[in-house]
Amino acid sequence: MDRNRRSLLRAGVLLPAVASGLDTLAAPAAARYAAPMDIPTSSAAPDVLARDETYWSAVASHFDITGEVNHLENGYWGAMGRETLASYQRHTAEVNRGNAWYGRREFPAQYMAVQQQVATLLGVGADEIALTRGATEAMLALIGGYNRLQPGDQVLYADIDYDSMIGAMRWLQQRRGAQVERIALPAVPDTAQILQAYEAAFARLPRLKLVLLTQVSHRHGLVLPVAEIAERARARGIDVIVDAAHGFGQIDYVVPQLKADFVGINLHKWIGAPVGVGAMYVRRGRVSDLDPYMGEADDGRVGSRVHTGTVNFAAYLALPEAIALHQRIGVANKQARLRYLRERWTAPARQMAHIEVLSSPDPALASALASVRLRGRASVADNIALQKRLLDEHRVFTTHRDGLESGACVRVTPSVFTRPEQMDALVTALAALA
Repeated sequence: MDRNRRSLLRAGVLLPAVASGLDTLAAPAAARYAAPMDIPTSSAAPDVLARDETYWSAVASHFDITGEVNHLENGYWGAMGRETLASYQRHTAEVNRGNAWYGRREFPAQYMAVQQQVATLLGVGADEIALTRGATEAMLALIGGYNRLQPGDQVLYADIDYDSMIGAMRWLQQRRGAQVERIALPAVPDTAQILQAYEAAFARLPRLKLVLLTQVSHRHGLVLPVAEIAERARARGIDVIVDAAHGFGQIDYVVPQLKADFVGINLHKWIGAPVGVGAMYVRRGRVSDLDPYMGEADDGRVGSRVHTGTVNFAAYLALPEAIALHQRIGVANKQARLRYLRERWTAPARQMAHIEVLSSPDPALASALASVRLRGRASVADNIALQKRLLDEHRVFTTHRDGLESGACVRVTPSVFTRPEQMDALVTALAALA
């Protein structure tokens, strides 16, 4: 028995059943599953299938995840399935062996085929997207390239938005002479409060031309009603740029349903592509509202609005396997499972007087990501300490987040390979913090 387990049991922190579960969790997936199992076909409704552990054990068998900790920080990026990893390794060898002979002769056609497959997945035309190295690259190109601003025009972001995107919105003051505005949302808002916050901003900012919307906040998992906000903005002549880094792949939708003309997307978070793969969407007819990227020829392509340089060929070539596994699981099933795992820990945590949960009980506003903090302790230092304590005392791996108006927090993110017992172990750890 290792030192951490001895100290936990001496302190009475873990119930015997949960302790036994953690012993099992400590075994790497490769040891639990000798080979990937067939994911069974099921006609069950997603909410029913979400509790079918036989089904999700088969899904988990496609991933090889560390057992060193109770791994609940799956928001940084999404692990590749075993088939995707094998494809990535195979293509890496192929690219390395063929070198420029391969890169100049065969890769371009393969790349275009992958781009078409991604476009189909997103529900858009291949001419409406460009593949990028992630949502950040896509979003910076969209924000920095947006050319419909005149000096004195206003742009808007919120406290829930991603730091790099906030930085880009602020940079528009230097680049375009824009007046940068900010709003803050309640820690756990309802839909009416969210819509009212944006409507109030629209009403008080007469020269507002551009709004940044984050579909799923990386800070605490809040899901914005993007389509409703975007339609209200459009009625006032306001454009929106949507950061869908955490949305696409874990929420059941296609990009046109966002009602936005500009969207940045990650494929290495919830689709399971190799790290460094994303996409930029520009609705057909809107390309001219973005400047070509730093001297690129204006040929009217979305690709001329972002320049990735020499990409990781193998990462793009492994996308078909990632998409295949994503579709085999089913995005509706994935969304239901992640909702179930989130509620497995947030519901009991909400009953703890010493715990504040930052996650809406409204399923429409909540995602796989949710955050927590000790009540009354919202400083960055407090939550770095909380993250450390969960890891050191309970082997629960999370990450702290700051930037919310209401204060800092610790984010918890399960994935499709996460087991209910892992969420139960988190609940036990949170209870022990009292």
